[in-house]
Amino acid sequence: MRYGLIGCGRISFNHLKAAINNNLELVALCDIDVQAIETLLKRSNILFNSKIKKYNDYEKMINENKFDLISIATDSGIHSEIACYCLEHGIHTIIEKPIAMSIEDANKIISLSKKNDLKVSVCHQNRFNLAVQEMRKAVEQGRFGKLSHGSINIRWNRGEKYYKQASWRGKWASDGGTLMNQCIHGIDLLRWMMGDDIKEIYGITRQRFHNYIEAEDIGIAVIKFMNGAVGTIEGTVNVYPTNLEETLYLFGEKGTVKLGGKSTNSIDVWDFENSLESDKDKLNLSEPTSNVYGNGHTSLFFDMIDSIKNNRDPYVDAIAGKNALEVVLAIYKSQKINLPIKFPLRNFSSIEMHGEFNK
Repeated sequence: MRYGLIGCGRISFNHLKAAINNNLELVALCDIDVQAIETLLKRSNILFNSKIKKYNDYEKMINENKFDLISIATDSGIHSEIACYCLEHGIHTIIEKPIAMSIEDANKIISLSKKNDLKVSVCHQNRFNLAVQEMRKAVEQGRFGKLSHGSINIRWNRGEKYYKQASWRGKWASDGGTLMNQCIHGIDLLRWMMGDDIKEIYGITRQRFHNYIEAEDIGIAVIKFMNGAVGTIEGTVNVYPTNLEETLYLFGEKGTVKLGGKSTNSIDVWDFENSLESDKDKLNLSEPTSNVYGNGHTSLFFDMIDSIKNNRDPYVDAIAGKNALEVVLAIYKSQKINLPIKFPLRNFSSIEMHGEFNK
């Protein structure tokens, strides 16, 4: 498949590595900063491949080449604009999280993918973590029984140096805060594990230590699921001095599981009423990762390629991307109006939070 990458910043290496691991034909790269393209190619050890075209205009790149698949790794604020352009030009699309910054734009992506019979996958790659996959199997097998509650805790650190690496970070229009950027992966996992269907959310956010950004550096929320279970979210970049953990707990009448590590990449607790012989292999399962992004991009790309070849939905499709976005935006809206938010969230955008912490 002929592949192109739009956006060559911090996360782009994971996209390019995944494309190479899946034997995609790299046709072109695009970034408004041409030096970012050179840096990415050098880091990827393909600097001297003269066949790779380089662009600073994604529309020109798409119009001058044929692509089967494009992935988008730009700042979050233009994910939806570029994704819609790709879909309008008949290209299957992988979108780095979040899918969009508004419910309206997420719905537009879903509608275009259906209308043009194209596949869209959103990079919630932690679904492919080995530990996460084991938890999901236990959920699907009914081993937890009736769910009581679950929680996701993302306790990380981001300082001024991180935010100054790119001007779009921490802004409502182009990024959002810690819930939208750092925590949306864990939020996706919690909603997915607990049944997806939500009744309402109450959330609060604050900006405690990062007064040089627009958005939140901590968010806390309580979720009422339709099945009666309760979920809690704690997400922050205020942990001193470095990333501490990303832990996912699930509590049922017949089982308790805790996923830990820096990014839900290990199993710390695995207890079930009806134990299986295979359970002893689960406890202390740990998947080494070089960073908090984990290893899942390669698996997500593989799944996307297979979904195109076999005309099926990707494992992490556009609806999954919208579901994670909906939770974050509901927490933002709850903070804004100081009330619980009923689901579904019909429309809300991160830009509606402008000035929230200037009061």
